Amino acid sequence: MRSTGRSLGSLVAVAAAAVTLAACSSQGGAQGGGGASGKSYTIAMVTHEAPGDTFWDKIRNGAEQAAKDHGITLKYSNDPDAGNQATLVQNAVSSKVDGIATTLPTPAAIGPAAQKAVQAGIPVVAFNAGKDAYKQYGAGMYFGSDEDLAGQTVGTKIVQQSPGGKTVCVIQEQGQVQLEGRCAGVKKTDPSSEVLYVNGRDLPSVQQTIGAKLQQDRSITDVVTLGADIALAAQKAVADSGSQAKIATFDLNADVAQQIQNGGINFSVDQQPYVQGYMAVTALWLNLTNGNDIGGGGPVLTGPSIVDQSNIGPIVAYTKNNTR
Repeated sequence: MRSTGRSLGSLVAVAAAAVTLAACSSQGGAQGGGGASGKSYTIAMVTHEAPGDTFWDKIRNGAEQAAKDHGITLKYSNDPDAGNQATLVQNAVSSKVDGIATTLPTPAAIGPAAQKAVQAGIPVVAFNAGKDAYKQYGAGMYFGSDEDLAGQTVGTKIVQQSPGGKTVCVIQEQGQVQLEGRCAGVKKTDPSSEVLYVNGRDLPSVQQTIGAKLQQDRSITDVVTLGADIALAAQKAVADSGSQAKIATFDLNADVAQQIQNGGINFSVDQQPYVQGYMAVTALWLNLTNGNDIGGGGPVLTGPSIVDQSNIGPIVAYTKNNTR
């Protein structure tokens, strides 16, 4: 795993500290609900999850496991519309939760609401989207992937495997910083790549749009998608169009893992969303129960990690549990 900022090693150390605190506290932790004081804490998690996007199951599973481990009440809410997501963050502030974990896919729209939480004395961490903007709005920590680095990693691998080829990078939500950053990163190391925008909330439309592009341009050798469900739609588009293009994707689910194992999908970039959800909640719990600093250092990177036929074997079972 390549990374800048804090590595997964730091993340593991935080997790170890959390487990130690839970084990040592007679009244708190996994059984008592919030450390030596015995207070029960409520944490809000607000995301830009779109209906039907299975990626978020893993983030939510991680967050719920952390809540269970540390005796936290977790309030999860989501909306893919940036303005509505900002309202959800504000609602969490108004309900006086003890901590907030939020994504920042459109920082200018959602960040001010997160900043109001901080000003109200509520600790905030960001995760999954907004690595380059979270500090601007007062969030103490960030858990996620360096999307530019991840994109460059993908571009490098594609150029090695398809020298002289042409790449299409498919963005399913135009304007979201983490998605735009991935394709921009791909282009840095694979200058042949171009962006194709699709409506990620309508998978049949995604398949049709990608298929039309492949029929229009037979020189395309590689298709990069930014989500597991989009990858499966792209796979159908490749088959229907008679294209020989290879598919690379970001993120995993059970079907994509099986396709990688079978050779139907070339590789995936795993940002480990389960870890993002777990650590976002755990960091807030540590801050609330033990005064741990969530404002120092840089982001905690959970990726990029390349998953291909050489290492997918042991991961397949975890994808079926919705933890990878």
